[in-house]
Amino acid sequence: MGDCSGNLRGCKLAYRGVLRQYRRGSEVPDICLFKSSEWTRRQLITGGAALIAASRIPNMRALVDASPGLASDPRRPQYHLLPAANWMNDPNGPIYWKGQYHMFFQYNPNGAYWGDMHWAHAVSPDMVHWRHRPVALSPTPGGPDQDGCFSGSAVINRGVPTFIYTGVASVPKQQATLSDGQHNFRETQCIATCDQPQLTVWKKDSVPVIAAPPPGLQITGFRDPCPWRLGDWWYLNVGSGVRGKGGIILLYRSRDFHHWEYLHPLVEGEMAAGQKPNATDPVDSGEMWECPDFFAIRNKYVLIYSTQRKVFWQSGGLDTASMRFQADQSGALDHGSFYAPKTQLDKDGNRILWGWIPEARPLEEYRAAGWAGMMSLPRVLDLDSEGKLMMRVLPAVERLRGKQQGSGAVKVIRECCGEVECKTSLSNEPFALSFNLLEGSASSKELIRLEWKPEARKLFLDGEEIPAVGPGQKAMGLNAYIDGSVVELFVNSNFACTKRFYYQGSGAPDIHVEMSGAAELKLWQIKPISLDRLTEMPV
Repeated sequence: MGDCSGNLRGCKLAYRGVLRQYRRGSEVPDICLFKSSEWTRRQLITGGAALIAASRIPNMRALVDASPGLASDPRRPQYHLLPAANWMNDPNGPIYWKGQYHMFFQYNPNGAYWGDMHWAHAVSPDMVHWRHRPVALSPTPGGPDQDGCFSGSAVINRGVPTFIYTGVASVPKQQATLSDGQHNFRETQCIATCDQPQLTVWKKDSVPVIAAPPPGLQITGFRDPCPWRLGDWWYLNVGSGVRGKGGIILLYRSRDFHHWEYLHPLVEGEMAAGQKPNATDPVDSGEMWECPDFFAIRNKYVLIYSTQRKVFWQSGGLDTASMRFQADQSGALDHGSFYAPKTQLDKDGNRILWGWIPEARPLEEYRAAGWAGMMSLPRVLDLDSEGKLMMRVLPAVERLRGKQQGSGAVKVIRECCGEVECKTSLSNEPFALSFNLLEGSASSKELIRLEWKPEARKLFLDGEEIPAVGPGQKAMGLNAYIDGSVVELFVNSNFACTKRFYYQGSGAPDIHVEMSGAAELKLWQIKPISLDRLTEMPV
């Protein structure tokens, strides 16, 4: 432990965002967290070392008390994962290891805004109840990730848990792979390994394993590595794109996970008609595909990627001779506030999808609130007989259900924390289901409206047709999960829409669920996963 003789009150205020990670006596990095005129802020956080050693500060509980404002903010969820405070985004490297599920995610320890990317860490026995652990990765001063540990993946390589992630460092613009008008970053692919069971101590390789993108391509980005295994080889997808053309997924291979050979694009996309190149944000224009994920389900392969602020999937075949992917089905993964997803295998071999649910309110509002973003609920993925992607929320979430409400056409979700299930036949009779946010004793705001119009044989969500009813389909099933300021909505397991909503006041309002037409409607209150809104299991 370094010299921590500075003013503790000032240190606590200056590093409140970092310290909240270690509330309730959790393990903390063996570095000085307190102010020193000889150290920069990042050196204090990282200790100037690539290896983060874990220890325990006995008086941490006295130093770090949960903020009353955060713990009581009604807009914070009660059963979705998020850090105790500050900004979070992409899920990174979710993995099952020695009987526990580990989730890592993009995190800014300094406040509720994007920047200074670290990898936060949480652990769970069931992917539902979580406990926060020490930050797993921090930028290393002078290293290839000195300006941020961007997104990546986790694998078990020869029995050793291993991260592969994108490190970024500021460089002159002509050397940058990412230039957004504010930053000129060189993106490189880096590795860290862990040799202890709790996955809290990670040792970084000092140099990148892939230091530059392939020569000869006018790329629009180079990040978010996704490894997968086939035969004796490791393969690696890296998100990228070609200026003026569209997104591509670069394909590498390695036998030892450290020495990588570039092959060719696994798949190439094209910009949408009428879309213009965007020099500062190629993701928005479709010139860059980020956060790729590639895996097998049944007898097909599935590719997931994020671009134009949406997430898309493709399913099809992998030609193992040419190592190129050919899609025969495709679609949007989620039609709402959902981005940068990542998958893992659970202990039974099921493919589980996680996604970042971003804010849909102005930056100044969430920055003032002290928190931004949350993790989606875990979704189990599958393919139907035609190769179309299907998903449902992990059944373990059902254990959070309280008592089911009785019969009646109008039901109430108390304090924005519940689950709705609806089943109906798609007959010749119209049907409607609406969620209404009660903003006062005599006023309400329609939050969601789902309608079946039999004359057109179409289903509408908030007035827009949705692709959730196939030819000849005779029934509809809906599941909705409401939590603080988010609804995750699923229809027929083939349509998902994540919606954010906000309201004023110090308490969460109730939601009236109203139905017209014949259907089976069930509601449950959901039990919170923590004693407060910091979504952490009690110690």
